[in-house]
Amino acid sequence: MANKAQVLYDFTAELGNNELTVRAGEKVTITNQNVGGGWIEAQNSRGEMGLVPEDYIELASGGAATAHFPSVGNAAAPDLSFFDTFNPVAPGPAPSQVDAGGLSPQPDTPDTPSPPSLLSSPAEASNGTDPWSVWNTDATGGSSNNWPAKPEGTETGRGAGADPWGSAAPSHPQAYQGPGAEDDEWDDEWDDAKSSGGYAESESGEGGAMQRGGAAGSSMKISLNNRFPGFSKSGPELYLLSKPLPKGKDRLVIYMGEVGPVWSYPEAQLDCVVADPKKGTKMYGLKSYIEYQVIPNTTNRPVNHRYKHFDWLYERLLDKYGSAIPIPSLPDKQVTGRFEEEFIKMRMERLQGWMTRMCRHPILSNSDVFQLFLTYKDEKDWKTGKRKAEKDEGVGVMIFSSIEPEAAELDPVEVEQKCEQFSRFTRAMDDGVKEILTVGQEHWKRCTGPLPKEYQRIGKAFQNLSSVFTSSGYQGEATLTEAMTAAGQTYEEIAQLVAEQPRKDLHFLMETNNEYKGLLGCFPDTIGVHKAAIEKVKEGDKLVAASKITPQDKVTMAKRVSTMSYTLQAEMNHFHSNRIYDYNRVMQLYLEEQVKFYETIAGKLREAHSQFTTM
Repeated sequence: MANKAQVLYDFTAELGNNELTVRAGEKVTITNQNVGGGWIEAQNSRGEMGLVPEDYIELASGGAATAHFPSVGNAAAPDLSFFDTFNPVAPGPAPSQVDAGGLSPQPDTPDTPSPPSLLSSPAEASNGTDPWSVWNTDATGGSSNNWPAKPEGTETGRGAGADPWGSAAPSHPQAYQGPGAEDDEWDDEWDDAKSSGGYAESESGEGGAMQRGGAAGSSMKISLNNRFPGFSKSGPELYLLSKPLPKGKDRLVIYMGEVGPVWSYPEAQLDCVVADPKKGTKMYGLKSYIEYQVIPNTTNRPVNHRYKHFDWLYERLLDKYGSAIPIPSLPDKQVTGRFEEEFIKMRMERLQGWMTRMCRHPILSNSDVFQLFLTYKDEKDWKTGKRKAEKDEGVGVMIFSSIEPEAAELDPVEVEQKCEQFSRFTRAMDDGVKEILTVGQEHWKRCTGPLPKEYQRIGKAFQNLSSVFTSSGYQGEATLTEAMTAAGQTYEEIAQLVAEQPRKDLHFLMETNNEYKGLLGCFPDTIGVHKAAIEKVKEGDKLVAASKITPQDKVTMAKRVSTMSYTLQAEMNHFHSNRIYDYNRVMQLYLEEQVKFYETIAGKLREAHSQFTTM
């Protein structure tokens, strides 16, 4: 007997994709619950049949058909609650970008699940509310990766490379068809059935990477082997007092440059191009997806990846490095409109921007998981590397155990001052970035709406007056009427130029600020981890007096906080170096295009002016 079910949330079918449009509260009949990939086959009351996300329905008996809620890990509960006795006033710290030992968030009740985050309308799905949604036809999305990633004053810093805004994708041989082309390990379609933090106006980016939920869902897999059995704290204590992992090849060096602590940068800048999106199918053609080619400059051999592979990479980087390095979110996931040309171009361009930023970071770009993503050879190589990355124990705050500053310990007072100064700066910059986005959005709307219409009205008025003059029958005014008609046509051409201009200059300015809005949203979490560690060290004397830790433990904590301070300052300097380059380049591009725009208009006006006779 077929199961009856009730629809929990609205779902709009993608045309040509064997899906069924349903509305919240609607009753449907489940005809096939074993489709797989996070989908079921259902039939509505009108006899229409198609695929529906299984999270969107609930069996009539009251149990969700497949309500997938994050499970709570059941790791041993080592206890360092004695820390809390010395900090009774402070409530729980703000959630850090990576919850080193945190548990996945649970819904309030299983009977009232939160609806999956979807775009609210087809217009939003197609980016209709985004005034800068006109995209460059460049196959790379208008973004190359030869941007300098090294702070000024580092030993291996290098100048700017080729123009990052206008390079085309290089030619390439036939690409390997991607991990899991035949037997996809990720057939849950989680790239298609979720929507989360990207650049949408409704998601301000203030939560940074936490918007995507990846940090909250991560759980520490460290074998502590220390004096504190049952340790379950998720903060920096895990690193400050636990036995560090054995150092392997992941030795992350920080040295003192002209600007202060800086990462050790590679001689050769890693670069990659995201290009050539293609539509693929699975489940015997029932489901479709978009696959992109990623071509690193180290091999020039393309590999294919779907969006969810990018998301897997993001989650792995966030789990491993997020306590020390801000990892900006990927562009939005979405359900409807994901096969529309405009959306594919938008996603490719923003994936390119995200990969560019990862390539420019000396630690992230050289990590095993990032190199696997760029250079895997075949299915076996991919799966082996994927399983290894998912079993990595050096995640969360334990990443600090791999960091080796090549200088003396830092003065904690001076570090706190610099940290607070940087925190104020990032908050102020976040306000400035949002102001540019708001002003830019308004300007884009004016340029594509009322402003061209005003020029068209002026042009039409000149041409109408010219027609009136022509009707006079006076033989000596032909030159005037022709010149007035030409002037009117000139203003109509100007109207077209005004409407097209934002995609040539404002688009890149907006995209750069969108990137920085997401990146700035990550810093409060990263800074929060550091501040929490400093507070724990300040409690050291009390803990020693209470015989909770030994004097040697206190010394160890201070030394490890110094390592964390080096890391934060290296990130601050990396951020400033990239910020200076990015805004120099994008402002140059913007003003160069503005100059061309106004020179073109001036040329047209001069041409119209020359047609009038000097009396």
